[in-house]
Amino acid sequence: MFTDDKKTILVIDDDITIRKLISHHLNLNNYKVLQAQNTDEGFDFLDKGPVDLVLCDVNLGEMDGFTFCQKVRENPDYRSVPFVFVTAKNTLKDKTKALEVGGDDFITKPFDVQELIIKVKSLIRRFEIHKLYGTKSGFDGTFEDDYKNIKILLIDDDVTISQLFEYNLNKAGFDCKAALSADEGLVLVKSFMPDIIISDIMMPKTDGFQFRKIILEDSNLSSIPFIFLTAKGNEQDILEGYNLDIADYIVKTSGPKVVVAKVKAIVKSLNKTRNKVVSELHHAADSIRAKVVPTQEPDFSNFKIEHWHVPYAGVPGGDFIDFIPLDENNIAIILGDVMGKKWGAWYFAFAYAGYVRSAVRTVLESGDATTPAAILRKVNHSIYQDSKISEVFTTLSVIVLDNKNMVLKYSGAGDLPVIYKKAGKNNSIKILSEGMLLGFSNDSDYENSEVKMNPGDCAVLISDGIIETTNEKKEQFGSARLLNLLNSTNGKDSIIEKIKGTVSEFSNGNFEDDISLITIQSFE
Repeated sequence: MFTDDKKTILVIDDDITIRKLISHHLNLNNYKVLQAQNTDEGFDFLDKGPVDLVLCDVNLGEMDGFTFCQKVRENPDYRSVPFVFVTAKNTLKDKTKALEVGGDDFITKPFDVQELIIKVKSLIRRFEIHKLYGTKSGFDGTFEDDYKNIKILLIDDDVTISQLFEYNLNKAGFDCKAALSADEGLVLVKSFMPDIIISDIMMPKTDGFQFRKIILEDSNLSSIPFIFLTAKGNEQDILEGYNLDIADYIVKTSGPKVVVAKVKAIVKSLNKTRNKVVSELHHAADSIRAKVVPTQEPDFSNFKIEHWHVPYAGVPGGDFIDFIPLDENNIAIILGDVMGKKWGAWYFAFAYAGYVRSAVRTVLESGDATTPAAILRKVNHSIYQDSKISEVFTTLSVIVLDNKNMVLKYSGAGDLPVIYKKAGKNNSIKILSEGMLLGFSNDSDYENSEVKMNPGDCAVLISDGIIETTNEKKEQFGSARLLNLLNSTNGKDSIIEKIKGTVSEFSNGNFEDDISLITIQSFE
């Protein structure tokens, strides 16, 4: 499932002793290490080649680590690369800032070397899962008149021809980028992640047939529709092209208008196929009567619990929500996000939801205190022992709500913080968990956080689809906007409706991931 290539880690710290210590242990664990003493050197390494993970100090002189992380996230090539802060700063404010600028984790100096290595392995594995299952499909919705979401990579060594077809494809509404060689195309295809590849055959060094074979050998790229656009029009060349599992073979003499028309036809055909598969997926879900998101919220005294869920592109996804009554005074509230973002995640979501329910039953039957941490430990142990899903990691938020003592208990595994807002206050706070992703280690430990819920207080759980939603300018909604939105609410507002309306308006209803949200409001 995963590549065995040696992973590259960029270590940025102005303390040479720390750099050498971290690098030594990473080398012992078979990682390639790039050392930088400041952010300028860090940018140089990022510009030169692929980096699989960044370990960065905060205090770095002219530009601090927070600003560096923010700028790294602005680069599409490194928007999702794991970024870990390794710093002596350890306040809640610093940890919150780290998450807000795009950090994935926060390790405090002095650190345990083994803990650092475990987090590095976990984040790289998660990133590989994201790359394997998370490639965004451009073929959602209807594209009769709008092709702006469809990305095309054009490879042709003839500058004039390349510019001609690139111009016409962009004019037709596609997002087209051109490369003048197969080698240049191989670099661009991995950063651009096109929805369609169009390639010439007769090119120096690496020809189109060789280029196609390289694409087919890469599991992340092999499913991208591929078109040959070439002057070679004899029968043998055409047959050789189709033997390489291509979508179409177009002779250049056909002209730009014909090429554009054929690309549009391919998009429409793929869209029809996708709609058919989506329909079958929904039918399968209905047939087994299994749901990973409840249709109704629970009726729970002293609290109003609501949820909002939108699967990406209408396809059953990897998010799951559950409300499990523990007794007359306690209820467990679950939000999980399986790392896979393609249809495989939907399958694993059922498995994880089942494990959570089983863990809750086990905790109840054993007489253990029904705390979120106890539930997470049981779930993690079960998943770690199951080889079928132990390498498909998930984040999980567990809340146990007590309506007798008006207490909210929370624990999480690799999840986003719970956001808590006191009635009448305009400063929402994040409740952070430091639990590791489920399934990575059998010895993972989880701790409870407890909050007294006074009348009018509220708590919000979200999946990453909320804060990673983008607008037309490709700006993310972000956690800062969400916090400001919550701060502007009062006890009479419907928190969930306000978030739904604002996020939907911001993205114009175009979501690039599963959207999941749970709000908990105590009655005034």
